[in-house]
Amino acid sequence: MGGAVDAQERVRARRLSAAVRWPRFKSQFALQSMVWPGILFLVLFSYMPMYGILIAFQDYDLFQGVMNSPWVGFKHFQEFVNDPNFLNVLRNTLAMNLLALIFGFPAPIVFALFLNELNNRRFKRIVQTISYLPHFVSWVIFGGLVLTVLSPSNGILNLLLTSLHIIDEPINFIAKPHLFWIIMVLAEILKGIGWGAIIYIAAIAGVDQEMYDAAKIDGAGRFARMWYVTLPAIMGTVVIMLIFAISSILNTGFEQIMVLQNPLNLDVSETIDTYVYKVGLQQMRYSYSTAVGLAKSVVALILLFAANYVSRKVTDNSLF
Repeated sequence: MGGAVDAQERVRARRLSAAVRWPRFKSQFALQSMVWPGILFLVLFSYMPMYGILIAFQDYDLFQGVMNSPWVGFKHFQEFVNDPNFLNVLRNTLAMNLLALIFGFPAPIVFALFLNELNNRRFKRIVQTISYLPHFVSWVIFGGLVLTVLSPSNGILNLLLTSLHIIDEPINFIAKPHLFWIIMVLAEILKGIGWGAIIYIAAIAGVDQEMYDAAKIDGAGRFARMWYVTLPAIMGTVVIMLIFAISSILNTGFEQIMVLQNPLNLDVSETIDTYVYKVGLQQMRYSYSTAVGLAKSVVALILLFAANYVSRKVTDNSLF
């Protein structure tokens, strides 16, 4: 008898729970309808194609397909590591990314801090708008502008340097291997500084104004307020973005390198992304290119967890 009563109570509780959930789902239907297309997009274009990773362990044949191609294990991974160009490609990739991390990562933070100190709202909006624009220009166009500015024949930089008598004759900057990494990092900073500052500007907007007022009363100037109030307040955001930056340290991008690359700077401009494109795709070595891409993803995942662990131990801020 008692068992039957308990069963009835459980059924009644489930019905009551369903009755409570339905109005909640109905009230949030508009919000969920905006989320589901994004989830569907991720499933279709990010998760379902992941079975293609299998070809990294095969000698993939277009006619035999993924399931019928012969398995070769870690053959393609070993080929990449033993390739004569491996060390040079890895050096270029790490060097450009480390330079971008050292100089490019702090640039949006500094820009956001100084932009926050502008009192003239109209001028502030103009500066923000101008700084955002390069992000929406493709690297093909932006890289063409960089090549035009650095042109030895009619580039504005050479004209300026020669008119100031700093140099005697024009310099072909993009053909100088020792200058390529600097040019690449400066171009990336110029293109992304405004867009990268958005998240820091939003974080700064959430800082309690009373903290600034208290700092003013204590006699803190603008730079002191930036250092002791604004920067500590957005440090959580900075740490999260730093974790993402460290995890993508092997991703130099493809378009920007290909636009600025030429035979004269190839020794310092060949990165993993461009190497995979040339060797893996142009030569139709699909298994090889997939193996290199998978190795990059595994290293990125390890770096993500490592950076997150160190951040959690050192700053108490982490992604998870």
